[in-house]
Amino acid sequence: MKADLKSFIRRNRAGQPVAVPSVCSSHPDVIAASALLAHEHGVPLLIEATSNQVNQFGGYTGMRAADFIGFVSSICAKAGLARERIIFGGDHLGPQVWRAEAADTAMAHARALLKSFVEAGFTKIHLDCSEGCRGEAAQVGDAVSAERTAALAKVCEENAPDAGSLSYIVGTEVPPPGGARAGDDGIVATSPDSARATLAAQRGAIERHVSNEAWGRVIGLVVQPGLEFSANDVHRFDSGAPDLLSAVLADHSQLAFEAHSTDYQRPDVFPELARRHFAILKVGPALTFAYRQAIYALDHIGAWYGSSDRRNPLPATMEALMLEAPAHWAKHYTGSAAEVHRLRHFGYADRIRYYWPKAEAAVRAVVEGLESTRPELPLIEQYFASAVMARAEILQGAGASWPRALILAQIQEALLPYFACYGEAADN
Repeated sequence: MKADLKSFIRRNRAGQPVAVPSVCSSHPDVIAASALLAHEHGVPLLIEATSNQVNQFGGYTGMRAADFIGFVSSICAKAGLARERIIFGGDHLGPQVWRAEAADTAMAHARALLKSFVEAGFTKIHLDCSEGCRGEAAQVGDAVSAERTAALAKVCEENAPDAGSLSYIVGTEVPPPGGARAGDDGIVATSPDSARATLAAQRGAIERHVSNEAWGRVIGLVVQPGLEFSANDVHRFDSGAPDLLSAVLADHSQLAFEAHSTDYQRPDVFPELARRHFAILKVGPALTFAYRQAIYALDHIGAWYGSSDRRNPLPATMEALMLEAPAHWAKHYTGSAAEVHRLRHFGYADRIRYYWPKAEAAVRAVVEGLESTRPELPLIEQYFASAVMARAEILQGAGASWPRALILAQIQEALLPYFACYGEAADN
């Protein structure tokens, strides 16, 4: 049966504490680990591409919307997850990528972006018009954001092969993609009054400029629940704080909340968010962080076997790549030279994730150098937790080599608390 995101929203609003994890990553091992876990649990996989990653000009991955769908579908097929079990989402779709341009130019690019995404088959569409363009405030108000959101929703309605399959996410208090920026001064949870004002503005603009049917396809509002991560810190969600936002949804039966930047939260936070009607939980950097943990660990293990090149260990390769092209991390990390050096490799912001495509040969050498060795458990236990090793043993039984199994298992352990929020696979 084709995956249906709206069914999970209905279940959540009916009082079931269920939430769908949204995997925001273009890393092939993250996608593979996620697909294997979705197949294992018998649930759909929601995977999203940001407008920075994928757009009509190729984004930083070099992929356009149709390319990304083909790329993900191929990886998922190898994991046994059928195409109809994948929900493709577009994250932060709007003028954000071109916000250094004048608003008219940025919105023209945004219209082309949305057209390409819906034509390619993306059905979960996050319309993000919260940030200002050249000459505007950093964050625009509800009125401007709503008008721009409606303009982009109209593009989607007119160009999607089946407009009825679309699900829109809207909002103005949208956390930045990839976590807080260096210098950000804490976080402030969205107030109920702000959320109500946003919904009123968005509904008015979409019904006025598009249609009542288009508003009926809006399933989620992005708000700040009171959690975040930065380069060196995680702002933990306070599960004991009063739930002030759920009441905002009382007159919007088709809507739930979407939570961004849920990476690195404790496992008990996710079911609590689901109880507060956060039915979509986005995660990304925590998964490539887990990948980096695994591949760095394997590089260390390789030194004991003599299979890693100690003259040029993997961290040194990554350091050279990051120093050669600092644009992806320079605005995210501050401190002394030594502190920034450590953050480049180990920071929660995980800006190192942008450099893995250029390190494919070095990563392959680490993995392949270990595949011909016999894993010695006491050595592996020095670097990997017992739960990861147990999961890797299962993956080995399914055909993965032992180093690759450890990589996938490390990522899956980071994802498991999210998958627990699916509840029973009731959409089957």
